[in-house]
Amino acid sequence: MADKKERVTDAAAQARSEVEQLHRRVKMLDDRLDNLDSIVTTLVQRVMEKPLTIELTCPKCSQQIEINITSSTRMRGGF
Repeated sequence: MADKKERVTDAAAQARSEVEQLHRRVKMLDDRLDNLDSIVTTLVQRVMEKPLTIELTCPKCSQQIEINITSSTRMRGGF
């Protein structure tokens, strides 16, 4: 009888541990998505103000890649 209670207690502790780990992973993913959202928002705001150039290096061939992003939105109060 005590052995059965011990197994149930161990299973409950393991399940609680797994739920806690899942909670930590979801929280970490949420934080990463928030950071990514902030980066994208900042880039979009900057692009709306002026052109943006991003330079990347290809990890396979080490060739430089340049990406130019410009806005087609006209600013208010302009010409």
